[in-house]
Amino acid sequence: MAGHSKWSNIKHRKAGQDAKRAKIFTKLIRELTVAARDGGGNVDDNPGLRTVVDKAKSAQMPKDTMERAIARGAGGQDGAELVALTYEGYGPGGVAILVQTMTDNRNRTVGQVRHAFTRSGSNLGTDGSVAYLFEKKGQINFAPGADEDAIMEIAIDSGAEDVDTDEEGSIEVITTPEGFLTVKEALVKSGFEPAASEVSMVPQNYSDLDQDTAEKVLRLLEALEDIDDVTNVYTNANFPGEL
Repeated sequence: MAGHSKWSNIKHRKAGQDAKRAKIFTKLIRELTVAARDGGGNVDDNPGLRTVVDKAKSAQMPKDTMERAIARGAGGQDGAELVALTYEGYGPGGVAILVQTMTDNRNRTVGQVRHAFTRSGSNLGTDGSVAYLFEKKGQINFAPGADEDAIMEIAIDSGAEDVDTDEEGSIEVITTPEGFLTVKEALVKSGFEPAASEVSMVPQNYSDLDQDTAEKVLRLLEALEDIDDVTNVYTNANFPGEL
């Protein structure tokens, strides 16, 4: 979408994450445990676990904390009662929001998610109400100033689907979920360390927000991310660069 700044969106999300590192560790420990439970504790044989380990490293989680979480999951301890659930809703300005959770108590989680939506004057939707607006993709992002030509060549050669540069000069490499790690490793080995990278639910189009609505959406996203059972929150909101 014209005027959409991926870098602005990334900066807003990263700032919120950096301010909540302890809570992020709690969420990542759950993800590590469940990934190891479902696919085994060997990172080389479990792409899902490998992706979460990369996230944990980016968040500067201590190695021994990661190893304990993986060992618990691989050993069948803890995490056995955790289930992954996704909730969908509409935020201020009608923006679409996907909320991924990992919980051992469905009633508690849905109650907390619904409360966050209601308190912001928004609505929790039914299954399928906004999910069709998102597509699962790998995203590898570089800050403005990175070498676009070199990144594009390496990315395409290693199997990326697309490379896009926004008006601020930030670069986004798009991959399939399966090709994410291959492309990322090729870029890192060539000396291009991403500012952010993950397999996420990518909006097929974005909804531009004015200043007032953007602030309301951010408050809702922060309230959702503060819920212990929530692991990821995605939106098609396009925040103004000056926010």
